[in-house]
Amino acid sequence: MSRPKFSQALFAVLEQELAKGPVAHGWPDQTWTLSRIKTLIGRRFHTSMTLSAIAQMLHRHGFSHQVPARRAVERDEEAVSGWVKETWPRVETPRRRSGPGSASKTRPASR
Repeated sequence: MSRPKFSQALFAVLEQELAKGPVAHGWPDQTWTLSRIKTLIGRRFHTSMTLSAIAQMLHRHGFSHQVPARRAVERDEEAVSGWVKETWPRVETPRRRSGPGSASKTRPASR
């Protein structure tokens, strides 16, 4: 199977377009997907590539598949760590102490 003919110069232009972000290209969020990149390649370079060819090309150039962390933009890390250290220990129910138990599904007293 031959590699698609996407020169270094064209890939450099694609990288610049990807760096602008999906919102700059009309998508509602900041997530690049292979199908969005395929659409971008079609719009910008007037050519079509398969999703697997795009994935291989990106991988060859050092890009990797990543899943974004779902965190609020407004998240305050200091407030979260303070809550975990101070409030959570007071709210958390104490764990049950381990005691003698039985592996039997029925209790010996019920026989």
